[in-house]
Amino acid sequence: MRTLVIGDIHGGLRALHQILERAKFGLNDKLIFLGDYVDGWSQSPEVIDLLISMKETHNVVCIRGNHDDLLLDWLKHGTDNPQWHQHGGEATIAAYQKRDEKTLASHIRFLEALDDYHLDNQNRLFIHAGFTNMNGIDFEYFPKLFYWDRTLWETALALDKNMKTTDIAYPKRFTLYNEIFIGHTPVSRIGKTTPVQMANIWNVDTGAAFRGPLTIMDVDSKVFWQSENLDILYPNEKGRN
Repeated sequence: MRTLVIGDIHGGLRALHQILERAKFGLNDKLIFLGDYVDGWSQSPEVIDLLISMKETHNVVCIRGNHDDLLLDWLKHGTDNPQWHQHGGEATIAAYQKRDEKTLASHIRFLEALDDYHLDNQNRLFIHAGFTNMNGIDFEYFPKLFYWDRTLWETALALDKNMKTTDIAYPKRFTLYNEIFIGHTPVSRIGKTTPVQMANIWNVDTGAAFRGPLTIMDVDSKVFWQSENLDILYPNEKGRN
């Protein structure tokens, strides 16, 4: 059985279909989605439709992203966040205008049931953004940081690559888990379009919200497959650009 991980989708259903086909995803595989299923491209509701369906037939773990939480606030409470509009929410709101009450209710249930993180039996942590408590996820004071934090990745980027894990200054957070797989902060910010490893952290957000591809990666072999760039798949849309 393979364990496969997928980075931030941001409404790019066409890209999701591409990578599942290219990776030859099947019933014997475990698939972990790192969150941010919505906001950007025009097919956010269709992405969630597919995930709901896949959870019934496949071994699928769906983790909560910050954009998913913003959508839940809007669907459930009508919370209108101007900043959300500017970061992909406008396309999501437009797409949901075409959906009936039954669909909205099922999507609310899906969003409410998302996992904050997934820790597997090999001590590998899958989480959308990160955590801040030096003792790990079980001690996090502010659970929203699981899908909003950027300090974990920023620390990994700034870390001296020659520093040993036994060094007194080595970040304790990095020693708690064998590997940590995240999304949230696209690697395009450092000029990359493929998964990036820093210390024991793998960032699998390859910029699908913008002009990059969507990525699926085998967490054991680190082999990965990518879609076409999203601006090619959605030529008449802006995404989060």
